Amino acid sequence: MNGKAAPVYAGFDLGTSALKAIVVDEAQNTLAECDVPLKTLRPRDLWSEQDPQQWWTAFEAAVAVLRARNPEAWRAVRSIGLSGQMHGAVVLDAADQPLRPAILWNDGRATLECRELMQAVPDIVSIAGVEAMPGFLAPKLLWLRRHEPEVFRRVRRIMLPKDYLRLRLTGEFATDMADAAGTLLLDEADRGWSPRLVDAAGVRLEQLPRLHEGSQPSGRLSAALAGAWGLSSDVPVAAGGGDAACGAVGIGAVEDGDAFISLGTSTQYVVTRRRHQPLAGAGIHAFCHAVPQRWFQMAVLLNGASCLGWLATVLGGDPATLVAQAEAAFKGPSELMFLPYLQGERTPHNDANAKGVLFGLHGKTTASDLVQAVLEGVAFSVVDAQVALQAAGADPQQPSVIGGGARSAFWLKLLASALDKPLALHRGREKGPAFGAARLARLAVTGEPVAAVCVAPAIESVLEPDPKLAAAYAQRLPRFRSLYAALKQEFARAA
Repeated sequence: MNGKAAPVYAGFDLGTSALKAIVVDEAQNTLAECDVPLKTLRPRDLWSEQDPQQWWTAFEAAVAVLRARNPEAWRAVRSIGLSGQMHGAVVLDAADQPLRPAILWNDGRATLECRELMQAVPDIVSIAGVEAMPGFLAPKLLWLRRHEPEVFRRVRRIMLPKDYLRLRLTGEFATDMADAAGTLLLDEADRGWSPRLVDAAGVRLEQLPRLHEGSQPSGRLSAALAGAWGLSSDVPVAAGGGDAACGAVGIGAVEDGDAFISLGTSTQYVVTRRRHQPLAGAGIHAFCHAVPQRWFQMAVLLNGASCLGWLATVLGGDPATLVAQAEAAFKGPSELMFLPYLQGERTPHNDANAKGVLFGLHGKTTASDLVQAVLEGVAFSVVDAQVALQAAGADPQQPSVIGGGARSAFWLKLLASALDKPLALHRGREKGPAFGAARLARLAVTGEPVAAVCVAPAIESVLEPDPKLAAAYAQRLPRFRSLYAALKQEFARAA
């Protein structure tokens, strides 16, 4: 520690649209925070990539901002935690240089390779917790072997996005259970790499990172970086977790049945479990948690607030302003129907070919009509996620909500009514996975009980469903589902 300063903990969340960073004290108060925007490359249809160097540049920029905003707090940082977008394929050569841009979680190119994995390992769901999906790491490796054999032959190390930052920070080749869970290479129940799945993916165990629990230290900040950043020479870097698990840690969802909805770029509906509970065929992800002896069941929707961002770009407006205008014009359920599958979909369809659809347009359709339809379409997809979770044995009665979409009380009113369940809004919910990463950083150096640190923040409000709106939405849901069913084959033909 530097002098007598009280310990401070830093969390970094490598998202898709931004890298978020936060510094908190022992009372878990925020001392400094920032966001650094990121760009995604889409060179072809279904492709989604980012340059790993961009992540490191963003990390350095975030450090500079935190130092400038609260120099005293930054100097007192005792440990660092990492969170990040899951499933991305980062492949390095023998000199630890990226061989190509990272293939991200919302990339849909590896559909054929998913079928091959399912054929090679028919019981993959019982091992890896979910059926093969194109966004996962393992099918991407098979795609690289088939389409970029020169790159594949040169691969020395395979890692997930946030673990590239770890390598740059510490020199350690490591990951955590919760992020490894999203590779389709992990035995979820045993919390270790599965030799069968690794072999089916065409790679070797020595190419994969060392595994840690998220609350364990994975290495220490290099002396060079510690000196350059004005930190102690002894700053551990916690293993951390994928963004879903770190979001759970941040909101205090660490006990059996704790649940939350993350309404961000994508949407995740997460329920913590004491044991591994996979379910085949429903698109539910049954993964290791970022804390020991915990797992979670998760419905993953590839489209969330990104749908609103897309529409705002098309309309040339600001998302918050457009939502406010839609709220002012609101009279009841929209006449339009929006399928929010701009990036394909996972739960419950596992369909990379699915597309966004606006149904019911007419000559009097307004911009506010479009905005409301988008908000409702995302809400209906969350209802589908809830049904899938219920089939897996999870039925939370009052899920919490985090993420950028949680800033809109109007959207949450529509969501609560569509789900026909109250939604809890916690203090500091906007901190998200970065806050969870900071909590894991603390656990990595203090060894405190998880339950003592990962408490649920105070509930600021509970949004109740509107009974009339809930009844109206229940009548419209069959049309939402039948529209996808009617177009499924057309999506496949257009792929």
